[in-house]
Amino acid sequence: MASAAEIVRNHEYDPNGVEYLAPSPKSEHIEVVPYDPAWPDAFEELAARIHAALGDVALSIEHVGSTSVPGLPAKPIIDIDLTVPDSRDEAAYRPALEAAGFPVLFREPVFHEHRFARSDSPPANIHIWSPDCPEAIRHRMLRDWLIAHPEDREQYAAAKFASAEQINAEGGMVMDYNQRKQPVIRYILERMFRAHGLID
Repeated sequence: MASAAEIVRNHEYDPNGVEYLAPSPKSEHIEVVPYDPAWPDAFEELAARIHAALGDVALSIEHVGSTSVPGLPAKPIIDIDLTVPDSRDEAAYRPALEAAGFPVLFREPVFHEHRFARSDSPPANIHIWSPDCPEAIRHRMLRDWLIAHPEDREQYAAAKFASAEQINAEGGMVMDYNQRKQPVIRYILERMFRAHGLID
């Protein structure tokens, strides 16, 4: 079971810790749009396809990220946390995922052995973790917190629009967009962790 210290620990993005299995991304246009009530249905479609491909290897399939929070503007890309018995054992899930149209694009051994897959239709990012991963726990906690706290949801929405505007004006990638909105996310996470008694 993940400890409180593991859950509250912030990891800094390390580009040297990413092992690309496909060409690395170039500069991207970041689009943040109003909440779309069709996003939950898109998640259900994707989850059904993943479950059909993996069967019992898919221990859990969770809708996370901004598209999982009603009323929150987001990039129109569904974020999914897929838990498998061991994310390092790619032979157990990668061939079946890729055959179902979800190519695995990179791995991050230093970041909870994270693997990343993508769907083009509907657009989705699929984050692959092992059981009790602290990052997956954070994702679920933040989703539920933003659903319950409209003031934080509004503050996060403003940060998303500002970050996207800056990236589109100056150039950059999704990771740059994420880095620019990180201070607001960490402020919200700190409030959330304190409310849950994970930090003093």
